[in-house]
Amino acid sequence: MSRHIRPLLPLLLLALLAFGLRLLPGGRTIDDAYITFRYSRNLLAGEGFVYNPGERVQGTTTPLFALLMAGLAAPLGGSDANFPAIALTFSALADAATCVLLVLLARKLGFAAAGWAAGLAWAVAPYSVTFAIGGMETSLVVLLLVGAGAAYLYMNYPLAALAAGLALLARPDTLLLVAPLALDRLLFDVRRRGVRLSAQEVVAFLLPGALWGAFAWVYFGTPIPQSVAAKSEAYLLNPAAALIRFMQHYATPFMEDAWLGPKVAIGMGLILYPSLFGIVTMRLLKDQRAAWPLLAYPWLYAAIFAIANPLIFRWYLTPPLPYYILFVLVGAQVLVGDLWRAARKGRPLPRPIVAALLLLPALLLARSWTLAPDHGPTRPAPEMAWYKLELLYTQAAARLAPRLAAEPGTLAAGDVGALGYFTGAPILDTVGLMSPQAAAYYPLSPDLIAGFAIAIPPQLILEERPRYIIALEIYVRNGLMKNEEFLAHYELVEVLPTDIYGSDGMLIFERRE
Repeated sequence: MSRHIRPLLPLLLLALLAFGLRLLPGGRTIDDAYITFRYSRNLLAGEGFVYNPGERVQGTTTPLFALLMAGLAAPLGGSDANFPAIALTFSALADAATCVLLVLLARKLGFAAAGWAAGLAWAVAPYSVTFAIGGMETSLVVLLLVGAGAAYLYMNYPLAALAAGLALLARPDTLLLVAPLALDRLLFDVRRRGVRLSAQEVVAFLLPGALWGAFAWVYFGTPIPQSVAAKSEAYLLNPAAALIRFMQHYATPFMEDAWLGPKVAIGMGLILYPSLFGIVTMRLLKDQRAAWPLLAYPWLYAAIFAIANPLIFRWYLTPPLPYYILFVLVGAQVLVGDLWRAARKGRPLPRPIVAALLLLPALLLARSWTLAPDHGPTRPAPEMAWYKLELLYTQAAARLAPRLAAEPGTLAAGDVGALGYFTGAPILDTVGLMSPQAAAYYPLSPDLIAGFAIAIPPQLILEERPRYIIALEIYVRNGLMKNEEFLAHYELVEVLPTDIYGSDGMLIFERRE
């Protein structure tokens, strides 16, 4: 074997491990991913960058991923391509690259062992694997965030700028890392490392956003996604819901609750992990000041989400996690190394102990996988890769297909991803992500909420008069099901059994003629 290739072999094996662990479960596609796929499919079908043909609404917050899926699908069947499979394969490659970047980033900081532990952990992490096999943009987002940070520390400023600029088009909340990186580069880094800002760097950062912004302004009338405004109004939540969720999340980065139970794991983690993070923060701010944006990012992310208090979907918790895990493990490396050297008079840790410590985070995370899921493909998968609701919507779409063929019309729903993708029908999105007219009916009256965070506004249905409605019973229990005008104009044609979210079935309605 070439002496140039041999040092790369461990990194290649790590990448292959991450890639294989995402192919192993098979696709378990999440509802929101189908929204992106429908944008991509319509683009390839010549309908334009739209969700509903003829309606120019920017309902996606990840235009980069939608365009990327369209580009990859073009030679693989065009609008008839298998978008979930394409997304899974791409995300598996992206996560494999992220694992390697975590090692390289930690090596640059002087903590290679922690980097290997973080890379192995991310290869296994359910918060990574779930959304890769779920068809989401999450793997792309994480790759760009970690890539931007690694390139910045390695002083490859044009590459860091390009990754940061693209990240903003993958998800708008990436601004929470991009802004600190830009601030450091503009105010401190030139003096610290003596490399002036270059035109190449500026263009690499600004060009992607400028091109998309100009297109979105002309095409949609605004560069701001409709879905951003809609999500801020659609859900009724406890004011501290997001803060509590992030406290739980940061207390269990290795999903220790699967081993210890939630109370013990969270109680221990709230003390242990911020302490380890604090250790590495003090060390790096002395020796690696360019790393402060990366150190600040997990805390800034949690703080902004806690203040905004949106409904925390599972994939919102993933972007800061690679940096959080890495710096916790760097803190552990510093602490264990210092204690060992003090006790053993400077002697290094024995290799078996080092190997055990490297594998421990990944082994902890592996406990949150199941060998035989109770739904979907019966192959090993993370327990959190739950998609029973998506399977039910897919079933509902199949049940509705004969009616749509006989009587085409608009389909209204609160969860529109799988329904829109599999029916192809015009969609009235009752949350408002793709249907701006829904915004007038929010915020909801608390009386409409039956125990979950959302409900379908009755007046929206009565005024828009969609041909069909598909909804979990809990979405309509306190609203449509108690509205006499609705019951007079719509017939309940089928009920699919389910108790998801406390529902008494999934309901399919058709408008009476």
